[in-house]
Amino acid sequence: MSDETLNLPQSNAWNFFTIISFIIAAGMMAGGIYFLEASFAAKGFYSMSALMLVHTTVSITKTLRDREESLRLHNRLEEARTEKLLKEVNTDIAA
Repeated sequence: MSDETLNLPQSNAWNFFTIISFIIAAGMMAGGIYFLEASFAAKGFYSMSALMLVHTTVSITKTLRDREESLRLHNRLEEARTEKLLKEVNTDIAA
């Protein structure tokens, strides 16, 4: 499996869509909290919860992606070691 099949490029349209979607969702959340008929303390609690939710979502996404990339690198190293071992065995058999 080559690197080209593993790393599929993302289009600019997709990147634009995800950024705009995030901005709209964040704006809607901020507007909802701002216009909420609740005490200032309750609005602050909801605001901190929303910020923490965004932060943890980004963190878990990065963590899972880093884990996947490290496993991919580990597998590529194992494949290279296996190929080297097979070449050594084949040269020993041929000799």
